[in-house]
Amino acid sequence: MPNSSMKTLIALAQEDLDKQTQHIQRQNTDKTNAQHQLVALQQYREDYSNRLLQSSQTGVSVANYHNFYRFIGTLDQAISQQNSLIAQLDAKIMTQQQHWLAAKQRLTAYQTLQERRDSEQAQRILRQEQRQNDEISAAMHYRLHHSN
Repeated sequence: MPNSSMKTLIALAQEDLDKQTQHIQRQNTDKTNAQHQLVALQQYREDYSNRLLQSSQTGVSVANYHNFYRFIGTLDQAISQQNSLIAQLDAKIMTQQQHWLAAKQRLTAYQTLQERRDSEQAQRILRQEQRQNDEISAAMHYRLHHSN
């Protein structure tokens, strides 16, 4: 494979790795936002429960009590859905991390192959230069001993 093809493969692998990194960052941001929303929902539920408790101590109508209770049920559903969303985001992040790892391994493999090729090329050049030096040395030695 020509050197330019390998450089193209390395560039494409780096581009893929960068994309995978961006996907993970976006999903982590989404998860953080979902966690903040969950905390807000939990805090709101706690505050609302405290209001229900305070209202029940001072007296509350049956209709208002049912409304409070129904709304707390709605908040519990929202909290449950938010927990499910966070679990889904965790699964997506784990999958994305596997994609990132595969992209990283592919890039590393291409880079290692390129380094190996570069090293082999450098060794070939050194051997060629050594051969040329040996030939020049042998020619000089031959002339020196046969010119008399």
